[in-house]
Amino acid sequence: MLFGNESISEYTPTNVSIWMSMAFQAGLLNMGGFMACHRFVSHVTGFATFFGYEVNRADYKDAYGMLVVPLFFLIGCMLSAQLVDIRLKQHKRPKYYLSFGLIFLLVLGVLIAGLLGYFGTFGEPFFLLRDHVLLALLCLICGLQNATVTTVSKSVVRTTHLTGITTDLGIGLVRLINRKKLQEDMFKETRAIMMRTGIILFFFLGSLAGGYAFTHWHYGGFIIPALTSGSLFFLMYYFQVYRVRQQALKA
Repeated sequence: MLFGNESISEYTPTNVSIWMSMAFQAGLLNMGGFMACHRFVSHVTGFATFFGYEVNRADYKDAYGMLVVPLFFLIGCMLSAQLVDIRLKQHKRPKYYLSFGLIFLLVLGVLIAGLLGYFGTFGEPFFLLRDHVLLALLCLICGLQNATVTTVSKSVVRTTHLTGITTDLGIGLVRLINRKKLQEDMFKETRAIMMRTGIILFFFLGSLAGGYAFTHWHYGGFIIPALTSGSLFFLMYYFQVYRVRQQALKA
């Protein structure tokens, strides 16, 4: 992933470390969105639920907002697909560094805007346009992240929500339990089980860290995902751009 090769090894130590970091970050972002606006942001399902809830309350303004906000998750996925997936399909070097750079800039923007008071009081009741803007930005970040990792892992890994990962983990555990009946080599399945367990664990750890950070620092809690996304961006930039240029100069 760091080098932008088309033949991506799904379980290299580097890739697994990046996936765990992003699962940790997703847990943080989800907690931040929930504590700031009382809404989850890392998966679309909740917005469909809130839409039905607001319609039944005859609160059509918030209902329409709940339809618009998850579109930004879709936009984030599309941006990632343009930077990564399409380039892979064209046998070109995927621009992981741009995808991670956008994530970093968006998280940094949320952090700065929150600290400057543009999103109002942290944890206030959800009803203003600025709350919808914050949710939209967080959904955009999660869409970018989820689509990038989905492409890199060949649709094996999701880091922003746990439903699919938990489903795959359950299936994998049953396969492992019945390995004698299946008479198959379980090495790949065991490795996948460990990876999925790790993602679930790091998402929970991110949520725990977010609970502490946002309780004590409010919008300042976004400094943690800003640091993780910034570190990943500079790592990608170094390997995909800077080092490539240096090698070209030496050639």
